[in-house]
Amino acid sequence: MKRLLMIAYHFPPLAGSSGIQRSLRFAQQLPGHGWQPAVLSVNTRAYEQTGSDLLAELPADLEVVRAFALDASRHLAIAGRYPGWLARPDRWLSWLLGAVPTGLAMIRRHRPAAIWSTYPIASAHLLGYSLSRLSGLPWVADFRDPMAHEGYPADARTWQSYLSVEKKVFSRACRAVFATPGAARLYRQRYPVQAERIRVIENGYDEDAFRRASDQPHGAALNPGSLTLLHSGIVYPEWRNPSGLFEALQRLLSAGAIRPQTLRLRFRAPVHDRWLADLAERHGLGFMVEILPPLPYIDALTEMLAADALLALQSADCNDQVPAKVYEYLRARKAILGLAAPQGDTAGILRTAAMGPICALEAPAEQIGEALLSLLASLNGGASPVANEHLVGTASREARTAALAGLLNEITVAAGSPSGLKSNPSKP
Repeated sequence: MKRLLMIAYHFPPLAGSSGIQRSLRFAQQLPGHGWQPAVLSVNTRAYEQTGSDLLAELPADLEVVRAFALDASRHLAIAGRYPGWLARPDRWLSWLLGAVPTGLAMIRRHRPAAIWSTYPIASAHLLGYSLSRLSGLPWVADFRDPMAHEGYPADARTWQSYLSVEKKVFSRACRAVFATPGAARLYRQRYPVQAERIRVIENGYDEDAFRRASDQPHGAALNPGSLTLLHSGIVYPEWRNPSGLFEALQRLLSAGAIRPQTLRLRFRAPVHDRWLADLAERHGLGFMVEILPPLPYIDALTEMLAADALLALQSADCNDQVPAKVYEYLRARKAILGLAAPQGDTAGILRTAAMGPICALEAPAEQIGEALLSLLASLNGGASPVANEHLVGTASREARTAALAGLLNEITVAAGSPSGLKSNPSKP
């Protein structure tokens, strides 16, 4: 069995991010495809929030090494302020101080055939670059989403630091992996000389986790007597802003098109709780909008299975991205209200799934209201969406892991399956 060094900030016991599922499931499932990983992550002090529910899912034979790392905003700030250079490209830049020697020690010990690093913590790619350069090992950089793109990051110097990381990646990595076709297309245009190195491995859902969630007692409806439309996960004020939906609901209630007791809009673990609550109050929807804290992962899936319908939010600024939660929505086989730009990747998946109406998040309230009424009419009429089973089947984490294993086999064959440290570490 070949060995793989995985570099991942997002790994248990980190809590509060669905991004952890990608690195966790790859680590779990790669041995079934001929690859035994060892994980290099951060000291848990670097996490703002931790939880123990996913620790039990780590394989017993998986080595996880946690290197020194600080969060500049929490550990290096004085009176709430810290020098900007300590947080470029991100607040965990200090990770490199301990992780480079730790990673080299892991390479000497395990003799891996390849290195894999994963964004959205850009420092992970700097670490992948350094370890690949020092060891000579082939490297896969898992971007997931675009790094430096129009309007993000907003700070000009941080944007430049992101661009610098990108350039390092494309100067060294054997493959750059993106989670959506749109992101891959963007980077093929940006780096045409390296276009053949770019691959797409989308996010997905974990079938075993859904089986366990299905075994949980679902009990009564989430809100007996009312339909529950659930959004599970982070609501970003910039990119997943439900103000248009709230305005549509306000108008429908005023017109009598929806009766107050018939619908509840539930936001589970939105992170920006206070902002969302204020937004709901401004639209007179405090009685209808539920804002609830995070749940353990299996419980969150159980809630998803118990909801009457699911809500996906994605702005036109993120047309090349797909919320990871969308793939779990597909597996839940529930009706979906998709508020996403029709030309974007999120809408593209939802359109193929045909699980419910789609309308741009930025569309006028009247159009959003029509989409919502269409969804409610289907639910009240007893119609159940028919899932696109081919789409659901190919979206499993197991299928994505098989794709990653194939890519790793490809690069190690091309590289002659090197392992260990190269004799001339100064050579780029």
